[in-house]
Amino acid sequence: MDLRQPLRDLVTLTKPSITGMNVLMALGGVALAKTGAEPRLLAATAIGTGLAVASANALNMVLEREGDKHMARTAGRPLPTGRMTAKTATLFGVTLGLISLAVLATINLLTMGLGLFALLSYVLVYTPLKRKTPAALAIGAIPGAMPPLMGWTAATGSIELPGLVLFGILFVWQLPHFIAIALFRKDDYGRAGIKTVPVVRGDQVAKAQAIAWSSALLVISLMLVPLQIAGWLYGAVAAVLGVWYLVWSLRGLKRDAGVPWARKYFFASLVYLPALTLALAVDVALL
Repeated sequence: MDLRQPLRDLVTLTKPSITGMNVLMALGGVALAKTGAEPRLLAATAIGTGLAVASANALNMVLEREGDKHMARTAGRPLPTGRMTAKTATLFGVTLGLISLAVLATINLLTMGLGLFALLSYVLVYTPLKRKTPAALAIGAIPGAMPPLMGWTAATGSIELPGLVLFGILFVWQLPHFIAIALFRKDDYGRAGIKTVPVVRGDQVAKAQAIAWSSALLVISLMLVPLQIAGWLYGAVAAVLGVWYLVWSLRGLKRDAGVPWARKYFFASLVYLPALTLALAVDVALL
């Protein structure tokens, strides 16, 4: 019996690229706490966070399996194609979630609690709300921004302002990032019944929100400097990146700004976050 395809499908359920990025963000939160974390803590944070995110992604795919059939981007996933049953995917997702909570509990109960909140709110609140209101975008960004805060609490055992700023940066970044996706995949989301801002309120409202969130991102990203988590190098890079990203959002106001602009704006968001993270890592290493 060839198990390669079923194993590939299980990996697909976890959305590896998204899970990997969240693990890096959690480890970044540990590093920025500057507590000299031991390897055991780093491993538990990475494994616990990674499994929690993977669990949320798998259970999200279970709940969205019918809608996924109507989107070109998701129609080939294991559940819409029938390669995997909902029962198997649910069991897999729940198992990952339980293991993640057990691992996070070895760190401290606060970090485990944040992981549990993120998992449940993503699966039970955000996922069903996607087909009811465009406000689901902001609601889903809350669990999506939890990994760096979990990293901070794993290292410190408490929720503090620097950890909340890390949470805030990732929270705000997600909003224009996903607005860009919703703009160039508007028809796909409409067919799937997902209530995105462009589908419900129109492109101009979505673009105005992207500008507002990009502006907020510029401000909140600079807060790490006065909090003395980062220094002038990070501050300079954050300012340049923030202005550059804001300019990209403002280009959406042009009359001819359509799908090509939205795709470029999306890719700009993919450049922004890794570049900001790299600048922060280098800055902290030099402090």
